Amino acid sequence: MTDSHSTVLVTGASGYLGTRVVADLLQQGTRVRATVRSLDAEPALRGAVRRTGADDAALELTVASLTDNAGWDAAVSGVAGVYHLASPMTHVTEDADLVVTPARDGALRVLRAARDARVARVVLTSSFAAVGYSAKPLNGAGVREFDEDDWTDPDQPGLPAYPRSKAVAERAAWDFVEREGGELELVVLNPTWIAGPTLTADPRSSLQAFLGMLDGRMTLAPRQRFGIADVRDVSAAHLAAMNTADAAGRRFLLLADGPTISWLGVASLLRAHLGDLAAAAPTAEKPGDELPPLVIHNERAKAELGFTPRPAETTIVETLDDMRERGMLVRV
Repeated sequence: MTDSHSTVLVTGASGYLGTRVVADLLQQGTRVRATVRSLDAEPALRGAVRRTGADDAALELTVASLTDNAGWDAAVSGVAGVYHLASPMTHVTEDADLVVTPARDGALRVLRAARDARVARVVLTSSFAAVGYSAKPLNGAGVREFDEDDWTDPDQPGLPAYPRSKAVAERAAWDFVEREGGELELVVLNPTWIAGPTLTADPRSSLQAFLGMLDGRMTLAPRQRFGIADVRDVSAAHLAAMNTADAAGRRFLLLADGPTISWLGVASLLRAHLGDLAAAAPTAEKPGDELPPLVIHNERAKAELGFTPRPAETTIVETLDDMRERGMLVRV
């Protein structure tokens, strides 16, 4: 759907995943218009892109916010497709509406502007948080399984702001396209916990969890099982989602093959790979019941998008090597 003569829009372009998507698009010859909250982000974004060897001459920046209508019509003008990666800052958790409302309304602003500009397709970055954060009965083998037919219930008591925001925003996006989208196509990607080498100059997102284990802030590992998705593989899936005709109207879970992992399992990998540098990593889990095995299916993405994920252990090890080489572990 897009080619070397196309211009595409990437929202949230200065983030951990956004910088990777922008770089991959530029490397394949696509012109990129990127939204940022402030042009102060431009030097860092261009520096991140150049780390891959990509030429940023075909990158232009424009200012637009998830909480304001201003700028979106100009942002989508003349683009062939939109990658909507932007998401509210998730450290604000005491008031869920401070996360949920901008996530939902921001997605609708982007979709509305794209529809009005006759953009062909929007690829929206959701999360496994919109799929598997509600209780689900175990299957006959005593395993909890999730696929793309599952949804997190945003109204369940005690649900944290982040998964609630992802479920609400994704539901709103599908409802909008069905009722008001006209010819606009929507594809949704639902990655699990994203790790992998970063292009940004500072450790963000999941990289902070590694640092929390290494510097002793995480004294006991939370009892949680989860999938890991490599940021490089997630970026590749975004590009495939834009250019795979039959992906329209579909959602795709993205994660590495093989067993899901626990925080204690991550800590064990840190100790095995980093030795003394990981001496403070937790060696025990918080008190609680044993968790049942967790299976998250990625067969749809593999079959329909050509998704070929790296093993989770490879992602973790290469993330640590990259952080160490770039001096991010010195502070630990």
